[in-house]
Amino acid sequence: MIQKISAPVSVQLVYDHRLRTVAPRQIFWDGRVIRVAKVGMHHTTREGRTLFHIFSVISSNLFYRLKLNTDNLFWTLEEIADGLPN
Repeated sequence: MIQKISAPVSVQLVYDHRLRTVAPRQIFWDGRVIRVAKVGMHHTTREGRTLFHIFSVISSNLFYRLKLNTDNLFWTLEEIADGLPN
C-alpha cells in the first residue's frame, strides 16, 4: 500500500568524490531515525524554474520517496510504501 505523506524531514546525505555519487543515509522524521539500506532510484524533475531531486530508498521492509528542493535545500518525505497492493 502506498501512503502519501508530504512531510518535511531532515536527511543525512553522503557524497563520495571518488565515485561521484550522492546517497541519503538516514531520514529523521517525527522523532524517528530511519536508516537507508539502499537507494533504489534517483532522478530529477522541474516544476517551473525549480529543480527537484527525487530519491527512492529502501529501509527494512518499507520504501520511501524523498524530494529535495534545490532552491531552498529543503527535504520532503513524499510517500511510504510497503510493496503490497492497495
